[in-house]
Amino acid sequence: MSAVVSTADVRRSRVRLFIVTMLFLVTTVNYADRATLSIAGPALSKELHLDPVAMGWIFSAFGWSYVVAQVPGGWLLDRFGSRLVYAFSIIIWSLFTLMQGWVGFLSAGTAVVVLFALRLLVGVAEAPSFPANARIVAAWFPGNERGTASAFFNSGQYFATVIFAPLMGWIAHAYGWRFVFFVMGALGIVMGFVWLKTIYGPKEHPSINDAEFEYIKEGGSGWDHIRQLLSNRMMLGVYLGQYCINTLTYFFLTWFPVYLVKERGLSILQAGFVATLPALCGFIGGVLGGVISDAILRKTGSLTMARKIPIVGGMLLSMSIIACNYVDGQALVVGFMALAFFGKGIGALGWAVVSDTSPKEAGGVSGGLFNTFGNLSSITTPIVIGYILAATGSFNGALVFVGLNALVAAFAYLVIVGKIERVTLKRSS
Repeated sequence: MSAVVSTADVRRSRVRLFIVTMLFLVTTVNYADRATLSIAGPALSKELHLDPVAMGWIFSAFGWSYVVAQVPGGWLLDRFGSRLVYAFSIIIWSLFTLMQGWVGFLSAGTAVVVLFALRLLVGVAEAPSFPANARIVAAWFPGNERGTASAFFNSGQYFATVIFAPLMGWIAHAYGWRFVFFVMGALGIVMGFVWLKTIYGPKEHPSINDAEFEYIKEGGSGWDHIRQLLSNRMMLGVYLGQYCINTLTYFFLTWFPVYLVKERGLSILQAGFVATLPALCGFIGGVLGGVISDAILRKTGSLTMARKIPIVGGMLLSMSIIACNYVDGQALVVGFMALAFFGKGIGALGWAVVSDTSPKEAGGVSGGLFNTFGNLSSITTPIVIGYILAATGSFNGALVFVGLNALVAAFAYLVIVGKIERVTLKRSS
């Protein structure tokens, strides 16, 4: 008896799983390179005689240029494609990371200026990375898998700490802080060339079959696009939420190791290892948040519920970071930090929302705008905390500041965002 074999009956290839794994690995290296300064910071600040305010400004250098370059980076992605732009981005930011190790051979004043400039350049080079991630997920995954895919690559930020914080802490302890930059920069350059050799779009990838391609499919003026996105209430709520969520991220990437060393009395080596538990919990929460979100979407068919429930619940859980001010034991401090970053991981679904809502013709620009607003916190968080430390001599106010940002993020998604749906741009006359 003959039978007609439909596309649905053919076993689909799984190339998209390799693609999201590469996004995860690149994001891990991306965040490890951002965190190099926080691990090297205690020894570097001592050698260069930097006070908390000066360190806060140096921590913020990355954020200034990263934010400014977001929309141009998104335009480059829309114009030249994710594969090439992302490859050059990885290689260039890694070169600038490696070069930061050489500032230790300069005089103190010159070293500070050069370090600030190199951090600015790292920010410019990294700008296209997350808009590219969202663009690639939108291209490679149907709607009912984007939450999990976005959460998985985004969880690389926590995995970076799990893997690289102990490694960088050991390198700083054994060989000096300069080698933290040398090793991580070299690793990133290698990753850039691996990316270039292995990543393609769905239409061009040699290993994808027709069944997977069909499964994925089922699932104008740049400035006018920007104007329309900025006038959309849903997107403004998403932007505010991401700004507040990223405040937790940048506390962890900048001041957290310093908090462990100066407030809790750990050595740099100990801080590197202790930081892995909150990071591991953030990683688990990040993956779990995506799985929960997609499960809710399949059960209810409501994209709004599927994204909002994990985000709001996760942000409320993240407020447990404030409890660190009321306990003395190191185990309890690390426990509350771990709980806070577990919640932050569950709620870190912003890039899934971008994939869900971005207009098809302006995915790069939409992602760039989202990352622009979200990463304003990379500027404000280290500076505000630096001034709080200088004024009070304690991290207590800093942890309250971070916890309140989590509350505002929950408010933004509950009250401002409204229904989550794809933005449809009007054609300009």
